[in-house]
Amino acid sequence: MKINYYHFACLALVIFAVGCKQETKETSVINGDEIKSHIAVLANDSLMGRKPFTAGETKAIAYISSQFKKEGLEPGNNGSYFQDVPMVEVTSTPSATMSVSGTKGDFSLNYMSDFVASTRQEVQEVQLTKSPLVFAGYGVVAPEYKWNDYAGLDVKGKTVVVLVNDPGFKSGSSTLFKGDTMTYYGRWTYKYEEAARQGAAGIIIVHQTEPASYGWSVVANSFTGAKLYLQEKDKHMSRCKVEGWITEDAAKKMFAAAGITGDFRAIARKKDFKAIPLNMTATVTVKTKLKYSTSHNVIAVLKGTTTPGECILYTAHWDHLGIGKPDAKGDSIYNGAVDNASGVAAVLNVAKAFAQQKERPKRSIVFLAVTAEEQGLLGSEYYASHPIFALNKTVADLNMDALGSYGKTNDFAITGKGQNDLDDYVAEFAKTDGKKLTGDKNPGAGGYYRSDHFNFAKVGVPALDMNNGAESTALGEAYGKQKQKEYGDLHYHQPSDSYTPDMDANGMAQVANLLFKVGNKLANETTFPGWKAGSEFKAVREKSMGGK
Repeated sequence: MKINYYHFACLALVIFAVGCKQETKETSVINGDEIKSHIAVLANDSLMGRKPFTAGETKAIAYISSQFKKEGLEPGNNGSYFQDVPMVEVTSTPSATMSVSGTKGDFSLNYMSDFVASTRQEVQEVQLTKSPLVFAGYGVVAPEYKWNDYAGLDVKGKTVVVLVNDPGFKSGSSTLFKGDTMTYYGRWTYKYEEAARQGAAGIIIVHQTEPASYGWSVVANSFTGAKLYLQEKDKHMSRCKVEGWITEDAAKKMFAAAGITGDFRAIARKKDFKAIPLNMTATVTVKTKLKYSTSHNVIAVLKGTTTPGECILYTAHWDHLGIGKPDAKGDSIYNGAVDNASGVAAVLNVAKAFAQQKERPKRSIVFLAVTAEEQGLLGSEYYASHPIFALNKTVADLNMDALGSYGKTNDFAITGKGQNDLDDYVAEFAKTDGKKLTGDKNPGAGGYYRSDHFNFAKVGVPALDMNNGAESTALGEAYGKQKQKEYGDLHYHQPSDSYTPDMDANGMAQVANLLFKVGNKLANETTFPGWKAGSEFKAVREKSMGGK
């Protein structure tokens, strides 16, 4: 992609020079007006919703890099502000039915109403032909919980049927995994990965609304149209041929034919559970269309004075959904002002705050605006598997995604609270400022695994995702909760997530200021924060650190 970076950056600055408020002096180093000025640029219609591979990407990454350069930050990738992220777009079209055959008769599942399916394999067509079906419980191999649903099981050529979430959910036991708080083993992405490691030909996840935290329509809609994946040398041939879901009703029909009745979640969470052959087979075909393109992460660095090889990482995704279905007002541009122009704007202001300090920190500070979060956290996944700065010397990742636009709050919300020592850093500064900390409102939904910080956690780097709380300083908690609900119900992933001059970005500035303080402290220490006991990411970090 040929990019006239500075032409677009200058154009954007000219467009928004009029009307942007001047910087005001406040006790905090970051203020809401500056954050708003960046959101105004990044969420403008001219960026067409910032979808990867479009002119909107070209303009967005040009603006972000120009701001890094303006503050005197060095390019973070061997003289470049950009890291190429090669991707493949796969459009999967399954056969209209999945045929299930067994000793007690045959039946068919209908595409979209009973099942969905796709493939990552970069071939024109994949087939499961009379693939034996095996109920593999939750599809989990978790050494730290002494749990292995695949123990003694050979699934080569077979299709595993597994349950969403993990054994702890609604078990009544807080010590079975993490009780109602989802671990990574409960995420559908993990289940796909594990089935592939086990050599399964296919994997089908049983959808249930409560443990999934979303209805069947969400699953069905996510399987329509093209999906982006990172390019892999093996063209994803190591993944299962077919990755899919079935409805709970379809699963009950399938299990009943195999003689499995009652609460199959309770059956699968028993300590002595063993995978159950269903004595039936599945047949389905998935045809594909493939398209190859390259997107870009944007990266800049402020070199440390004493230990520049060690770094603190700030992340936010720059991408959104582009141009799509018009809303009732005829607006078809998904500007993503909150999601996630807000996070990028906050990172830009944190970068400015570090650059303008009289004394540089001892460790380096790296600022990373990643692509394709909306397509499956792909930009951060690519960086985590192709790191520019060594992961075992990356002290922490501090992530900002979809910061609240309803003003200052008396509290902060930590996604996945209790995972690692970064919580303690936040708590220290929050206490000083007289603020409270809260955790996930719905811990069973697995929110910790749904933004870019997760890809750093997955490779062991202590990662923090933080947002505004709900207790509005000016108008109380009821107001804050109302605004959160309003955003989720009316604006999330809708064209109405747009910049407005009356947007209140002071709460965004609160988050940015607090994470600036956390990063500054980390950058002037010699120690490394770690993972709390029981975290599924503790072992990989300790291994990468050589047992530190």
